Amino acid sequence: MKTNPAPRKCFALVTETYAPQVNGVANTLGYLCRGLLQRGHQIQLIRPAQPGERPGISNGPELLERRVNGMAIPRYPELQLGLPASNRLRAMWKLQRPDAIYLATEGPLGWSALRVARKMGIPVISGFHTHFQQYADHYGVGLLQQPVMSYLRWFHNRTQLTLTACPTQQKELMRAGLDNLVLLGRGVDCERFHPSHRSAELRQQWRAQESDIVLLHVGRLAPEKNLLLLVQSWKEALHTAQHPERLRLVIVGDGPMRADLQQQLPDALFTGWLNGAGLAKAYASADIFVFPSVIETFGNVVTEAMASGLAINAFDSAAAHQHIRDRFSGCLAPIGDAEEFASNLAWLIEDAEGRRSVRIHARHRACQLGWGPVVDRFEGYLSRAASGQAKAARAAPARDPGLKPGS
Repeated sequence: MKTNPAPRKCFALVTETYAPQVNGVANTLGYLCRGLLQRGHQIQLIRPAQPGERPGISNGPELLERRVNGMAIPRYPELQLGLPASNRLRAMWKLQRPDAIYLATEGPLGWSALRVARKMGIPVISGFHTHFQQYADHYGVGLLQQPVMSYLRWFHNRTQLTLTACPTQQKELMRAGLDNLVLLGRGVDCERFHPSHRSAELRQQWRAQESDIVLLHVGRLAPEKNLLLLVQSWKEALHTAQHPERLRLVIVGDGPMRADLQQQLPDALFTGWLNGAGLAKAYASADIFVFPSVIETFGNVVTEAMASGLAINAFDSAAAHQHIRDRFSGCLAPIGDAEEFASNLAWLIEDAEGRRSVRIHARHRACQLGWGPVVDRFEGYLSRAASGQAKAARAAPARDPGLKPGS
């Protein structure tokens, strides 16, 4: 017996970042937006105009894109901070009132969208995608950490729900005073990221033979990513490995630390940003994924590397905590334990059979993490907000989709 599809709705998504920008937030929003469109909903996408673009409106059959004025974020010149757009948003939403609004970022654009939506009585939910409050120490403005957190708490507590990436983040935000939290989770495209994309030709470009071991890091090259530990761990690996001549280090990404890292890692290969097939091929052509960051809300690169069949070396937080069992589907060090992080990397390098087993189990785990259930939950939260049932969603949160095997 066929069930009636959910009524078609119009949802507005407000964000400071979106494709073709390369970052975890843009990647996540791309999957969520496409998923809603595939389910027959209309989407209003509101974002800042990026370099080379002009503010304005682009109309599609189901996607209406409104580009507003923006300015470069200090030390993040490739990203644009959306400027307040209250008048434009009010006019847009009077012309076509969305059933519910999702605020993905908390900058001036998101703030103005929240104010307009509340005055117009439009239901609003939000997502906590970036730990901006933790960035303060890394950029020499540690005194701003508490004021930033106070603002984030104020912002999110004025939305009906705040969607979180993983249970550990949800607990952390609850301790910080956010009181309307539900779990959204994240998925991974296991067809796009697949071990079959391994390329002997690319490994040759990396000066790596099939018997060599390629260590890979993917991400923004910035102080908050704890990359000095990447430098330290690589140098220690070269010093302790039985066959250091078989080791290669490839770094995918860009950012303010690139020049400094290139000086400290003269034997590493820096590719710059990759996306699409190039990124998938880079993942699959490596052997070990080294991820020293401890400030991620989730860390999409971890599950992308798992789907590509890599052995993950990371700290026990965010995506790694949620989806990896230590020495089974990856290696986990206690947060901040640099010695254990380096020890785990040494084990992955030296124990070929252990590394092979970890890679198999990592791929198996990733294949359980499709985007379909995540989009279903996202659609459900927006639909319940639109119908005035957001409190019910908060009272009965979704089952944790990220339980580790055997837990």
